[in-house]
Amino acid sequence: MIDFTNAVEEFNNYKGSEKKKTLIYNKKKYLVKFPDPIRKKNKNISYINNAFSEYVGSNIFKICGFEVQNTILCKYKYKGKEKIVCACEDFTDNNNVLYEFENLVLSTNPDKKIETEVKDIIEVIEESKNLINSEETKKYFWDMFIIDSIIGNTDRHNGNWGFLLNKKTGKITLSPIYDCGSCLNPMLEDNELKKINETELKNLSINCYSCLKENGKKLNYMSYIKQMKNKEVNEAIIRNFKNINIDEINSFIDTIESMSNERKNFYKSIINNRYEIMEKVYKTLKNV
Repeated sequence: MIDFTNAVEEFNNYKGSEKKKTLIYNKKKYLVKFPDPIRKKNKNISYINNAFSEYVGSNIFKICGFEVQNTILCKYKYKGKEKIVCACEDFTDNNNVLYEFENLVLSTNPDKKIETEVKDIIEVIEESKNLINSEETKKYFWDMFIIDSIIGNTDRHNGNWGFLLNKKTGKITLSPIYDCGSCLNPMLEDNELKKINETELKNLSINCYSCLKENGKKLNYMSYIKQMKNKEVNEAIIRNFKNINIDEINSFIDTIESMSNERKNFYKSIINNRYEIMEKVYKTLKNV
């Protein structure tokens, strides 16, 4: 495992709730995310789970054919303790600037404040035809939703997906996928994973909610997909399902260094449970 301890540190200008550093390693800039702080009282977590979530979630997107921010699982000695961290390579530079979706909202209507209501998000996309390719962006949005449903990403809000602006050409493109640290139940400790039975595992797989909302209520990923009421979601399933190589995902998880077998088995189980649900929906849609 690569050691980032002696990487050159720069002033950090990245947003987000986790502790992070900006480090230069082999002439490349990385946002290095440290273990998430405890957010629940009396919660004894291992302090490394969000690093694994970021790394695994990003790489599952990559396996499924998406352009993704490069991530490295590495170690870093901090205050005398060695921690497992996730180094996320910066895909911006002097010519390519990241504009998150929330910036597009302000560009469309400075007086309009939206959260994660699907109707509002789609409305902003459609109102931004003079800036972006609206149809391509809508497809990207729902394609991202499909893979987020597989990894159980509970926090794909308006500040962690967006666009790259090339300042030389003025061209705007969709950014690589980034910020997947809230997937795969990062708050569960290894000791807790050992105690989870099959019924509880299935419930965790199914009862996972996106931060996206309809009529003020968060979407339950699997229920929403099984309903097959959203035409654009159905089309996204048809576009993406064959690219979800479950055997490659399982093999990738098995090779991750420094991850416990309990966590590997947990990840594979919940991902496979969701995959099986989506497979049934996909087969139904193909036969309609």
